[in-house]
Amino acid sequence: MGVPSDDAVVIQKGKAPGDHCVVTVNCPDKIGLGCDICRIILQFGLYIAKGDISTDGIWCYIVLWVVPWSRSIIVRWSNLKSRLLSICPSCSLSFYLPQQSTCASSSPVYLLRFFCLDRKGLLHDVTQVLCELELTIQRVKVMTTPDGKVLDLFFITDNKELLHTKQRQDETCEQLLAVLGKSCISCELQLAGPEYEYHHSFTSLSPVVAEELFRSELSEKEPRSQALSSNMKNLRKTNVMIDNSLSPAHTLLQIYCVDHKGLLYDIMRTLKDCNMQIAYGRFLPNSRGYRDLDLFIQQKDGKKIVDPEKQSALTSCIKKEMFHPLRVIMTDRGPDVELLVANPVELCGKGRPRVFYDVTLALKALGICIFSAEIGRYSASDREWEVYRFLLDENDRFQLSNMVAGEHIVDGVRRALMGW
Repeated sequence: MGVPSDDAVVIQKGKAPGDHCVVTVNCPDKIGLGCDICRIILQFGLYIAKGDISTDGIWCYIVLWVVPWSRSIIVRWSNLKSRLLSICPSCSLSFYLPQQSTCASSSPVYLLRFFCLDRKGLLHDVTQVLCELELTIQRVKVMTTPDGKVLDLFFITDNKELLHTKQRQDETCEQLLAVLGKSCISCELQLAGPEYEYHHSFTSLSPVVAEELFRSELSEKEPRSQALSSNMKNLRKTNVMIDNSLSPAHTLLQIYCVDHKGLLYDIMRTLKDCNMQIAYGRFLPNSRGYRDLDLFIQQKDGKKIVDPEKQSALTSCIKKEMFHPLRVIMTDRGPDVELLVANPVELCGKGRPRVFYDVTLALKALGICIFSAEIGRYSASDREWEVYRFLLDENDRFQLSNMVAGEHIVDGVRRALMGW
């Protein structure tokens, strides 16, 4: 079948720190390729400042201007190029035929288990190491013992597909031990067994909590954990328009919305799940916190979207995703206070990148210790969600049962996730 040529992905670095780097992808097209590219860009901690997409359904040309979200993010550009090349279709003739959307990777799952003394920020420090090593966290179970120790179970996959080698396993353990230091009691890495399926699901959510977490819209009278900040209120200004008068073969989709981390990924993910194909698109730079996006699209059958019901369904779906790409609430769980974060899963089964990283970073910045944490999947509102659950420890700064403190934590976590 062949492999993509090395020049299918070209990365031109900026001349000075902080300058935009230009990522160009020039390869055969496939349904959902734009979504897959934006997902990898987000996974590497990069912000898409602007972009251009052009395809004739057979060959595509994508140019993205990117920059790290923060100075602390170390981008390994050669690794980014390799990852992007891995999703580019082959240049063989077989790829000139319509392609089906690819499903979630079947990479083997490994269990990383470590036991150590607990401390503030520990969970984020470990997560940062895993992100830098390009290891994806599929599931996690974090448990704190009464004597101040923590047992962490991370179920991970390797984006480099090298975790079966001793060299890669040793590299992972060495970098983790460097972060854990003398507080580490044990650290083990092995192929996951039946316990992975056991941790695939978790304690079910109560109907009241599920209704609050997965509601499709926010109202002005929200529970305290969903209180609307000024940024959230601005999300109401999202405008989605459809125009069929400018092209004989394509429908123009115009989107105007508040900028946030992973915005282009969210749009591409939504269009991919709706089976829409992009012929041409332009993603304009941030203007006073808002973004403009013009996309000429077609249905999977190559036709324009002329049915008013389909037009309404598409615009409604995009508005919902732009307004509510991530859910964050605080709730009581018996005597404890729990932070819940949820994001929709792609139809192919892939979850959103870096959510666990951003949440643990926000909690570390707030000085809040995590007593336990877990990731699982949950079905609600006719779709699958990835749900992150964190039991939080009380501290002198935040009395977690206090309404104002709860709102402050929710706002801090949401800002980290949205890049505000």
